[in-house]
Amino acid sequence: MANHHPPSPPDADADADARSALIFLGTGCSSMVPNMMCLIQPADPPCSVCFQALSLPPERNPNYRCNTSLLIDYCQSDGNHNYIIIDVGKTFRETVLRWFTFHKIPRIDSIILTHEHADAVLGLDDIRAVQPFSPTNDIDPTPIYLSRHSMESIATKFPYLVNKKLKEGQEIRRVAQMDWKIIDDDHRQPFFASGLKFIPLPVMHGEDYVCLGFLFGEKTRVAYISDVSRIPANTEYVISKCGAGQLDLLILDALYKTGSHNVHFCLPQALEAVKKLCPKQTLLIGMTHELDYYKDNEFLKEWSEREGIPVQLARDGLRVPINL
Repeated sequence: MANHHPPSPPDADADADARSALIFLGTGCSSMVPNMMCLIQPADPPCSVCFQALSLPPERNPNYRCNTSLLIDYCQSDGNHNYIIIDVGKTFRETVLRWFTFHKIPRIDSIILTHEHADAVLGLDDIRAVQPFSPTNDIDPTPIYLSRHSMESIATKFPYLVNKKLKEGQEIRRVAQMDWKIIDDDHRQPFFASGLKFIPLPVMHGEDYVCLGFLFGEKTRVAYISDVSRIPANTEYVISKCGAGQLDLLILDALYKTGSHNVHFCLPQALEAVKKLCPKQTLLIGMTHELDYYKDNEFLKEWSEREGIPVQLARDGLRVPINL
C-alpha cells in the first residue's frame, strides 16, 4: 500500500519551524467521490474506489473527495495567522465539518474564486455560518476576490449577497456579508489577500472560457491551477523553470486517469505539463473515481523516479507545512 502522505515540499524538511501551511479541503471533481451512480446503480463487481470512499472515516479515507478547494494558513512575520480559502463549492459546509475542526481553523479572513462554476461558488451562502452572528448583518464583511465575469454571474446567482440596499418595506435577513473585490485576469496585475500576494494565472477551461489559477509565496513559489484544459504561453512563462523561474510546488488539475477531456487536464496532459514546467514538486487535484489514491500514487512514484520530478495525488485533509 502506498504511503498515505505525499512527499513534503522542498522547504518543509529544511525549515521544520515553517508555520504557514496549505490544507487541501477538497481534491475532487464537480460531482465528487464517491460517484453517486456507483452507489445507486453499482456495477458487478462494484467500483472499488467508491466502495472504499464510503467505508472509512475521513482522516483515513484518501479516496473520499469533496469539491476542489485549498485553504492557506498564512503565518505572517508577527506570528499572526490569516486564513485564505480558494473556492467555496457545493461541499463547502462538509469541508468545514471535516477539516476546519480537524485542523483547528477558527475563521476565514479572505476568499479567492477561480471562476463562477457550481463547484467553486455554491457554498457562498454558507459563509454566514462561519461569520460572527448579527441579526442585523452588522459585522465586518469578508473580502472576496474574483474576476469581473465571475462577479456578473454571482450577482445573478446570489443577488441577495451582492445587492445590499433594501427596498422600502423589505425585511432585514441575515445573509453572508461580503466585500466584493474585482481582480484582473492578468499576471501583471497582482493583488494582496490578507497580507499575501497573489498573481493571477489565466488559463483555458475549455477554449471558450478563462479560469484563474494563482501564483503565491515569496520564499516558496506555489502555483494553484484547479480547472484547466490549456495553459496559454504567457501564463506558462510565469510558472516555468525555463521562464520566470522554477516553482517549488505546482498544484494541478487531473480529472481522469486516461484519455483527454475538452475542459480539463487528465493525467496524461497533467504529466506532460509537469515535464514542460519542471516544478520541484507537483500535487494533483480535481480527480474523479477513476483515480485510486493508493494504486495510482504507486504508479506516480515510479514515474517520478524515472522523470526526476516528484508527482503525487493530493487527498482531502492533507496539510502541507510551507514557508511562504
